[in-house]
Amino acid sequence: FRHYEVNRCVFNSSELNDIEFIRSNFYNKEEYSRFSSSLGKFVGYTEWGIKQANYWNSQTSYIEGLKAQREAYCQNNVGNDYYKA
Repeated sequence: FRHYEVNRCVFNSSELNDIEFIRSNFYNKEEYSRFSSSLGKFVGYTEWGIKQANYWNSQTSYIEGLKAQREAYCQNNVGNDYYKA
């Protein structure tokens, strides 16, 4: 049994408004919850994931920190993958 997180950025341009930070949480190869900066909260996909999402969503400072990752993590690194022709 393995638990792991995957952070990724989804973007169409290097503009901050076009960037979405996503953190997916997995257990035993099944995604049980996901944070999306466009939603600004976690969504649960399993019974356990729903409980975890409700708990994490109640942690205001944790959610604000994840929202900030869109700028700190994604926008900072989007230039590595996105090139204007």
